[in-house]
Amino acid sequence: MRNKNISVFYVYILETTTKNGKKEFYTGYTNNLLRRINEHRNNRGAKFCKGKKLEIKYFESYTDIKEAMRRELEIKGLTHEKKQELIKNFSKG
Repeated sequence: MRNKNISVFYVYILETTTKNGKKEFYTGYTNNLLRRINEHRNNRGAKFCKGKKLEIKYFESYTDIKEAMRRELEIKGLTHEKKQELIKNFSKG
């Protein structure tokens, strides 16, 4: 049973494909992963995601919001190739 006093925060990467076939990534954090992905898919999320077909490709969980925010910024700073590598390794696990 989950302790209701412990909050969980997720850092996630969504993937979309452009009309010319290029993969693009959106990175964010939230305290409710399913709700947030549904918001993105229903055009209530980030402007980047509006009108795009999105697929969750990666996530991590944290109990400290500051840690999650730090990790989000870290991932946002990665190159496209490093994000692909992160996703590839996540998919293997």
